[in-house]
Amino acid sequence: MIKKIEGIIISTVDYKESSKIVNILTRDEGLIGVLAKGSKNPKSKIATTSNILTYGIFYLNYYKGSIPLLTEVDLKDSFKIIRKDILKMNYAVFLLELVTQVYRYDKTETVYNLLINGLVKINEGYDEQIITNIIELKMLQYLGIKPVVDCCVNCQKKTDIVTISSYKGGYLCKDCVGNENIYQLKTMHLIRMFYYVDLAKITKIDINDTIKKELSSFIDDYYERYSGLYLKSKHLLEEFAKVNI
Repeated sequence: MIKKIEGIIISTVDYKESSKIVNILTRDEGLIGVLAKGSKNPKSKIATTSNILTYGIFYLNYYKGSIPLLTEVDLKDSFKIIRKDILKMNYAVFLLELVTQVYRYDKTETVYNLLINGLVKINEGYDEQIITNIIELKMLQYLGIKPVVDCCVNCQKKTDIVTISSYKGGYLCKDCVGNENIYQLKTMHLIRMFYYVDLAKITKIDINDTIKKELSSFIDDYYERYSGLYLKSKHLLEEFAKVNI
């Protein structure tokens, strides 16, 4: 039985001499593994469409009691610009891993769409760090650990907000703030805006390096405190950033 499934390849594992096991994050069926038989042979018709970041319609042949066989791919996008830039590629790999982990908690189609829209934006030349930050913040909702960004997390007052605390779990007003780090007002506004912005409709990103550092600092600390996720690609991304300062 041949079945068509939309998805994106998130990882591959060599299988025997000429084949690969391809892991696909799909729109409708979650994460699935398929056999790309002979795909390591350059002459194979799926040689160029069985690699990480391939986004398209996958034709799978299902055999009773065995792993589905990948027979053909209708390519939607291969994200060529991302593949040519090592920094963009590092961010893309991180997003693939992050969304795959989140998908285990919540298989909503929105999570899948956020990944695709984010990769499209990065491929179009938008700031890869900011696009990644937006997706990271939106993913907190699906992990069930979204911080409070509509009022003071302590007293629920909506005025006189002076900072955001990863330790306290959200905004703090001037009456409730203690020894917390004081973030710039624009940083706090952006954190809230990122939750509500439609990623697909973003047309401009203009954020200075100081604000970008504050955004990353808060998000990294929040994930470390509450998510319980260990993402190997995040560590690699941080190491890459250190040697390219």
